[in-house]
Amino acid sequence: MSNNFIRLQHMLPHHAISRFAGKFAGSEVNWLKDLLIRRFIASYSVDMAEAARPIEAYASFNDFFTRELKEGARPLADSAVHVLSPADGAISQIGTIEAGRIFQAKGRHFTASELLGGDAAAAERFEGGSFATIYLSPKDYHRVHMPAAGALQSTSYIPGDLFSVNQVTAENVDGLFARNERLACRFDGPHGQFASVMVGAMIVAGIETVWSGRVEAHNPAPVRHDFADGEHTFAAGDEMGRFFLGSTAVLLFEPGRVAWNADMRAGDAVRMGQALGRWL
Repeated sequence: MSNNFIRLQHMLPHHAISRFAGKFAGSEVNWLKDLLIRRFIASYSVDMAEAARPIEAYASFNDFFTRELKEGARPLADSAVHVLSPADGAISQIGTIEAGRIFQAKGRHFTASELLGGDAAAAERFEGGSFATIYLSPKDYHRVHMPAAGALQSTSYIPGDLFSVNQVTAENVDGLFARNERLACRFDGPHGQFASVMVGAMIVAGIETVWSGRVEAHNPAPVRHDFADGEHTFAAGDEMGRFFLGSTAVLLFEPGRVAWNADMRAGDAVRMGQALGRWL
């Protein structure tokens, strides 16, 4: 079953399917968006009790999918002590970057340089450091937040495939998170430099950041932007971006900065703002 699923993904036109899905997800035709929203809620048991708006208030399925939560729905751990989870989801993997390699699943790895679009100098900063990969399932809250305070240094849009990012695919596709389309964001904060990489996936219709809006997806060439010191600064827990039909966030930290909580394991559910580890 899993082998057939992987073969099918290799055969499918990832970007064409995602563009097609994006048209439906962005539609503001009332009967269509209401049908999509209600069926999605029923299929994935979405908890609407914590949503800030009722179903009828969403302009499109995308508006619903990137829904905000009620005030106080995600209390933050003490960011002076802890690294925060950037999103709701499940830990795909968490650990140490060893010989430049980041563990993916079942003996599969990818390098920090590959994840960051071939930026060897940036990857070198994270050698021997810490990483955490958070998978956002369809039912999850799909806004991505800051794991720590920081000033934005650069962003790199990196073109690529759009494989599914669920566990089955992670176990069977080499270099999955460094192979899919993604946006790598680098920050400088009180505890050193860190990166938050938003990874696209099958049927993901887009990525958005709070500083530049919708990222132009499905491009054939990489796009880098550098920012002046202090141009965009964030506190821990601030929103930094959103997934339109969601995916995965990968965090990278410099060596000697973070100790992950000893009880954190692959597959554990996490919520935005929860403590993933502590600062050293």
